[in-house]
Amino acid sequence: MIEVDMEPAAAEEGIFGSFAPDAATKSEAPPIVHVQGLRKEYSTGRGKLLLFEKIIFQVRSGELLALVGQSGAGKSTLLHMLGALDSPSAGEVYCASIHLNSLSVKQAADFRNHEIGYVWQFHYLLPEFTARENVALPLLARGESKKKAQQEALHWLTEVGMADRSDHRAGELSGGEQQRVSIARALVTKPRLLLADEPTGDLDTRTADAVFGLIERLHADYGLTSILVTHNLALASRCRRVLRLTNGRIEEVSPEAVQLET
Repeated sequence: MIEVDMEPAAAEEGIFGSFAPDAATKSEAPPIVHVQGLRKEYSTGRGKLLLFEKIIFQVRSGELLALVGQSGAGKSTLLHMLGALDSPSAGEVYCASIHLNSLSVKQAADFRNHEIGYVWQFHYLLPEFTARENVALPLLARGESKKKAQQEALHWLTEVGMADRSDHRAGELSGGEQQRVSIARALVTKPRLLLADEPTGDLDTRTADAVFGLIERLHADYGLTSILVTHNLALASRCRRVLRLTNGRIEEVSPEAVQLET
C-alpha cells in the first residue's frame, strides 16, 4: 500500500467549483492527482461485486507512471475515474486540483476537454474525416475557430510525425499511424494530464515500441504528467513509477523489479 500523508486542504472556489489547493513543498513538484480511500463495487444478481477498495496514491506533476495488473483487476475503471468518466462507490478523487466527485455532468465534460488528454487502446477516429479534422475536433468542441483548430491540429500532427498524412482520411491510415493521430488529438487541447489506456495493446511489437517511444518523447518535451495502463511489462519498466493493482488493492513496485518479470 502506498502511504500518503497529504490530506486534501480546505476547499476553495474555482471554475469547476470547490477544489483542494496543491499542498507540495517548494522543493518538489505539486501533486496533480490525489486519490484517497477509493472503492468501486457493482451490483449483480448475486449481490455486490467488489472491484477494489482502500486505494490511496498521488501522482506529482511531471511524472510518467504505469498502472499494471491482471485483466479484470480494475485498471481501466480506475483510469476512467481519474478522467471523470466514472464515479467511485466511495472515496475522493482530486485531479488537476479539482474535486471530481462534486462535478456535474456538464462540469465533468468541461473538465475533460480542458484538463485531460485521453488515448484509448482503439483509436476511435472518425474514418470519413481526415487526420487533421479528427485532431481539430476537441478544439472545435470548445468553441475555437476552424482556422485556429486546423493550425493547432497540424502542429500536433507534425509532432507525432504525421504532417505528410494530415489530409488522408483516418480509414486510409495504418494502425500505428491511427494511434499517432489519436495521441495528437489527445494533446491538441494542451491538457495537464495525459491518460492512456493500453495505447499499444492493438499494435505489433515493433510499432508498439515506436508509439511508446513517441509518448516518452512528448512527455519529456512538453513536461506532461502521464498515467498509462499497460499489460506490457517491458514498456511499464521504462516509466518513472509503476503501480500494480492486484486483489483489490494497489501497491508500488520499482521499474527495476518489473523489468525482472519480463
